[in-house]
Amino acid sequence: MSDHPYAFLALFLGVAIAFPLIMLGVAQLWVHFFQAAKPGALKNSTYECGLAATGDSWIQFKAHYYLYAILFLVFDVEILFLLPFAVAFTSLPAGALFAMLAFIFLLAEGLVWAWARGHLAWK
Repeated sequence: MSDHPYAFLALFLGVAIAFPLIMLGVAQLWVHFFQAAKPGALKNSTYECGLAATGDSWIQFKAHYYLYAILFLVFDVEILFLLPFAVAFTSLPAGALFAMLAFIFLLAEGLVWAWARGHLAWK
């Protein structure tokens, strides 16, 4: 390796950029050489279950379902951060306690904000 302190980072960046590009190129070559090109009305038609599509396929979903899912994921994942703290609670310094209290405060603040805005009310 070279004596430059950032040589490894430059190498890592080059590999991180080159690897996906090489994989995309291999996939493009695979499709070009091995995919049978047989376009037709049947192949280009919309197909789900073997039946011809009828009517409008656009359905409007309420955004509240997605909001509930996002709020659940946010609070569920953030609660998982409490587990390592709870396991090592007795061996941590007081600074870790204050950091975790700030984390819990921000988590509770987000919950109060979502509740006050009415995002948790089922409509």
